[in-house]
Amino acid sequence: MKNILQRITNWEAWPFKLLYTPLSVFWLWYVIKSKAVWFFTSSNPKITFGGMEGEPKKEMYDLLPKELYPPTFTVLPSEDIVIVQEKLLLHNIQYPFIVKPEVGGQGILLRKINNLHELQHYHSLMQWEYIVQQLVQYPMEVSVFYIRHPAESKGIITGFLHKIPLQVTGNGKDTLETLVKQHPKGNKLLKSLRAKHTDAWMQPVTEGEKYMLSYAANHNRGARFIDLKNEIDGRLVNLFDDISSTGNEFYYGRYDIMCTNVEDFKAGKNFTILEYNGCGAEPNHFYDTGYTLSGAYKEILKHWKALYHISKYNRQRGVEPWPLNKGRKFLTDSRKLTTAMKAIDLKIG
Repeated sequence: MKNILQRITNWEAWPFKLLYTPLSVFWLWYVIKSKAVWFFTSSNPKITFGGMEGEPKKEMYDLLPKELYPPTFTVLPSEDIVIVQEKLLLHNIQYPFIVKPEVGGQGILLRKINNLHELQHYHSLMQWEYIVQQLVQYPMEVSVFYIRHPAESKGIITGFLHKIPLQVTGNGKDTLETLVKQHPKGNKLLKSLRAKHTDAWMQPVTEGEKYMLSYAANHNRGARFIDLKNEIDGRLVNLFDDISSTGNEFYYGRYDIMCTNVEDFKAGKNFTILEYNGCGAEPNHFYDTGYTLSGAYKEILKHWKALYHISKYNRQRGVEPWPLNKGRKFLTDSRKLTTAMKAIDLKIG
């Protein structure tokens, strides 16, 4: 009974659909006002589907100056592993590096590749185009939620988080399994973590070692968030006004970034963009940061209102939302792809 009550009251752990269902009437109202089911596709004109989901990562990287993101290239599943190795040399990417699907999110199929054997294993099971990206060695990962109305030259930052990927610290005695079971978030992901860390699962973790359980700093992957809203200032806003005015017409979404520290970052130094997400980005700064459920709902609705007005303005400029059938087919195909990817994600381990 106690566990059941904890699940009910811990709204941050609710499934996505359960959390958002009470707000569906507000979304429906924007659809009715817009007279367009896919009204949001006008929000970020140069991103497929406005970045709601299913957008190619390469498309988004191509909208950024190359110096703002790590060395990156794409791999087709049909390519010989020798070709992949040649590309690694060409782009000067060394082990370890990150791989992730060209289309997809939620940390699905994202892996750190430490050696050729792991690359061959991933490549042999991967059925879709994927991205190889240099592993960034900066110590701090942050996310920044940025909104700018197209009629304005200045935007706003609504969320600024320090994201800490799921990890445990060894004591030299307990096995990885024991440490994960003791972790307040890790113990809810036992099945998937066991599959990904089979070789180390029953081994003790060295005292003081921080064992990374996931390199995807997502809420659904057990990451911990620390609120940095007090660090939001004019320098940070100016930085993202500059980044988002490089011709990419990016008006609404969230950037995921690695940096040395907050001060360097705000000064525009020692940072790199891992990726950014468009109108499908969740304002994730309400997780782990003391929000009540009603407070989280207010935050979501505030963002949806901004999304509606940006989409409306861009439509008036001639950026039409996607037709009903085109959007429906795209969304259906995207969700089928996600389901298939989840199965391969488990298979890769």
